[in-house]
Amino acid sequence: MTSPLQKSLTDKVALVTGGSRGIGRAIARRLAAEGALVAVHYGSRREAAEETVSLIEQEGGQAFALGARLEDTAALPGLLATLDQHLLERRGKTSLNILINNAGITPRNRLEDVREAEVDEVFALNVKAPFFLIQQVVSRMSAGDRIINVSSGATRIALPDIVAYAMTKGAINTLTLTLAKELGPRGITVNAVLPGIVDTDMNAGWLHDAEAWAGAASLSVLGRVGQPTDVAEVVAFLASEASRWITGQCLDVTGGSQL
Repeated sequence: MTSPLQKSLTDKVALVTGGSRGIGRAIARRLAAEGALVAVHYGSRREAAEETVSLIEQEGGQAFALGARLEDTAALPGLLATLDQHLLERRGKTSLNILINNAGITPRNRLEDVREAEVDEVFALNVKAPFFLIQQVVSRMSAGDRIINVSSGATRIALPDIVAYAMTKGAINTLTLTLAKELGPRGITVNAVLPGIVDTDMNAGWLHDAEAWAGAASLSVLGRVGQPTDVAEVVAFLASEASRWITGQCLDVTGGSQL
């Protein structure tokens, strides 16, 4: 049976920030499998981004890597200039159809241990970067295009040990809602996905312990730990025409954690 999403993104161009590994890599591969040309952004892990591109190409998809430290908004013009160069060479135009704001960091500190520099760092990458990236690319987008933000289940579930991170994702949820209203008249939808605990290399340091793994799995009513593809499948749906009547939504992708 043919998937209803098969090649649903043919001729579309997608930019996935933080696409070199983890959830970002899974999203990039999934969108490419649907026919999109995917720009795989990386901050510092160029080799990982090139590996993602190689995987996509081995799977029959199209992708290219581009790097920029998004926590420095001064890097955005350079990122977009590189994006334009690739798109003009491959497509002859610089339009962007799908923006996935996935890049982010998750500092682990409780209230009493959080320092100002840490708050500045996490807000710079998790909030300022997607805000100003959207500001600069939205002129390239038109009716039917998609902005999808990767938020977190930590906006629904209280997790004191990542309080600063949770604050940034709360801001992303509000940004999602507000921009959905602003961009709706242009036919651009804006949604967010809220993952829970996902088995990525970012979480490997603490999650790949038998007790921690069992504890994480027990949080979900489905009894397992989330995988990057679990999130990527939802993003692929939101990027497709099938989601055309959905905007301003924050979709919980935690596997029913702590319901």
